Order: sequence, then structure tokens, then C-alpha cells
Amino acid sequence: MTIIGWIVLGLLAGAIAKILLPGRDPGGLVGTTLIGVAGAFIGGWISSRYLDREIANQFYDGPTWVAAVGGALVLLIAYRILFGHSRSR
Repeated sequence: MTIIGWIVLGLLAGAIAKILLPGRDPGGLVGTTLIGVAGAFIGGWISSRYLDREIANQFYDGPTWVAAVGGALVLLIAYRILFGHSRSR
């Protein structure tokens, strides 16, 4: 998968993470999108590095999507903890 594929995957993973964790984020839509892209990269790296899962060359690979969404969820939760609580507003 190319870098453009990872960015598109990250955008979609960020949207899925936002659906799974609704609420206001301190960074808004742009911050959530960037977190999704970073989460896709980090989730893919962790999956390949520590879980011995090869990075797929296909866009429609289930475990790659799970890793990307999981990475986006973790980063979104960490972002909310560090920079503001979305439920208090």
C-alpha cells in the first residue's frame, strides 16, 4: 500500500474512531483527522513490529483496518486525556 493509501486509511480510521467515541474534541475535525492518520501509522507499525503481522499491500485487509482504527482510538483517548475532557462541555 502506498503512502496515499495509508493516509486515506487513516482518514477513514479517524472517522470510525470519532463515531465510536462521540463528543467534542479539543482540536475539532482537523485534529481528529490528523489523529486518525497518525493512529493508522502507529497501529500498523505496532501490528507489524510486535504482533509479527506483515503490512498488507491491499487496501481491503481486515487486520490492517483493525490496527488502524485501534491506533486511532488509542491516540484519540490520549489526546482527550492530555488536552481536555470532551464530556465536561
